[in-house]
Amino acid sequence: MFNKKFNLLKEATEYGFMPYMETYILDGKKRPIVVIFPGGGYGMVSEREAERIAMAYNAAGFHAAVVYYCVEPHTHPLPIQNAANAVAMLRENAEKWNIDTDKVIVCGFSAGGHLSTAAATLAQNRPNAAILGYAVTSQHVQACNPNAPETISAVDRKTPPCFVFATRTDSMVPINNSIDFMRALSDNGVAFESHIYAYGPHGFSTCESSIQDTRPQTICSRVPHWVEDSIGWLKDIFGTEKAIIAMCHLDPLPGDPYYDKK
Repeated sequence: MFNKKFNLLKEATEYGFMPYMETYILDGKKRPIVVIFPGGGYGMVSEREAERIAMAYNAAGFHAAVVYYCVEPHTHPLPIQNAANAVAMLRENAEKWNIDTDKVIVCGFSAGGHLSTAAATLAQNRPNAAILGYAVTSQHVQACNPNAPETISAVDRKTPPCFVFATRTDSMVPINNSIDFMRALSDNGVAFESHIYAYGPHGFSTCESSIQDTRPQTICSRVPHWVEDSIGWLKDIFGTEKAIIAMCHLDPLPGDPYYDKK
């Protein structure tokens, strides 16, 4: 495995912080990569949603990378720029690191989920898919970072397919953040899969016992399935050409990569 940290800016910020990306590149053949943005309310970067998520996707045969982006006192658009720089760096080094540039996936949690939706909707160099865990998408995000944009209204037909998961009883990020984002995806003909579990706390990550033992909230027994389900979904959307057309848009647009192909 190629495990190394890479700076995402030429110089540290005015507050002395250097955002960076840590890679978990597997040996051997060219593979898709999952770019992970942990949560933390834009006040910190949560370790519970960092390396353990990378290891879960590594185990399924995906490269992975974790982005340690700028948090307070930094404000937007700097975190979004960090995300864009990370995706660009991975694509620029794709040949050297055996990355399939058509299969770059962002995966974010809570505030990191907001950052992933921003990468999927606002960035010029968008990912090919997004996995969004209890993501903040509405103006609720401004309680964490006043300059952070809501991303629901930014969804368009160029938004990549999304895998959305959360719990109905999340007390920190209201479930309407996921529901309203999915409605925007549907309105724009963008493919998505959703798993809204009956109950569970915010920030459950992979639901490993080492995380949950210290959390008194009860959690739906099916919540841990999101990891396996997201991997199956990725295999679906990166499958045959016909499947890609079906997943990406209800009606192919002129200029789409697979428009009018047989």
